[in-house]
Amino acid sequence: MRPADLLRRRGFPYTKPAWPGGVEREPEKRELGIDFDTEWARKYPARLGRAMVLDTVGQAAVRALASPTVAGTDRLDHLKGPAVFAANHASHVDTPLLLTSLPDRFRHRTAVAAGADYFFDKRWKGHMWAFLINAFPIDRHRVSPRSARLAGRLLDEGWSIIIFPEGGRSPHGWGQPHKGGAAFLSIRHGVPIVPVHLEGTRRILKRDAKTITPSRTAVTFGSPLRPDDGEDARAFAARVERAVAALADEQATDWWTARQRAARSASPDLTGPAGVSGWRRTWALGGSKRRSSRKQGWPPR
Repeated sequence: MRPADLLRRRGFPYTKPAWPGGVEREPEKRELGIDFDTEWARKYPARLGRAMVLDTVGQAAVRALASPTVAGTDRLDHLKGPAVFAANHASHVDTPLLLTSLPDRFRHRTAVAAGADYFFDKRWKGHMWAFLINAFPIDRHRVSPRSARLAGRLLDEGWSIIIFPEGGRSPHGWGQPHKGGAAFLSIRHGVPIVPVHLEGTRRILKRDAKTITPSRTAVTFGSPLRPDDGEDARAFAARVERAVAALADEQATDWWTARQRAARSASPDLTGPAGVSGWRRTWALGGSKRRSSRKQGWPPR
């Protein structure tokens, strides 16, 4: 056998062939991350299956693990149509807790904005989260027109959306400044934002933890907010952040005390005490379990 024939038989050449010049190349089809297709999860068969899971296994698991106390649902009684539910974020427990705490008319018509790099980096993960919580991918690290278009289309089609405006779980337990995505969607598509405060989920499963510890939690819904005339996304996002802080104060004290402080712009900041060393911030966070909720300076986690 000639040497050339032998080389061809063994797969020579070993380098990738060059694309011919002048021939248009079809764009590479991407299927993971921000390009993951979740449209099927909002079809009737998937919706029916998800409703059955959420209303049986989901709610039972949340009750056993988180023992939630839910307040403020009466503030949603006059809310018609879709809304953006914007909550603080400290744990992976936040999403199932919030979903199962929503009134029925919202729970089965709500999608969850989830980080494309975490929830949709593998095909099996993407399909699992799309089915279980109706998740759709968003880019957490930069402004993505694709994410904005998809979220906007869902709102226009009557779906509510759960967004965690902090952009990710808190690494230390204290809140993080809100980004403007939820406010932008509210302004652009004419839907209200419902501020929500979740308390206690970090005690169950903090970021990077390997074990789950059952604990009590609280879910507090606020009154729907709409942007003022001429209010931009940054200012509206800051107002939503203050509303979540007021809900945390309400959960830690009482409605009247929280409203008085909110009126004075004196609600305890969810980002924790500023200008102090790391150990004092950690002490203030963990010490809330030892102090009376009536006297503490910051809401418990």
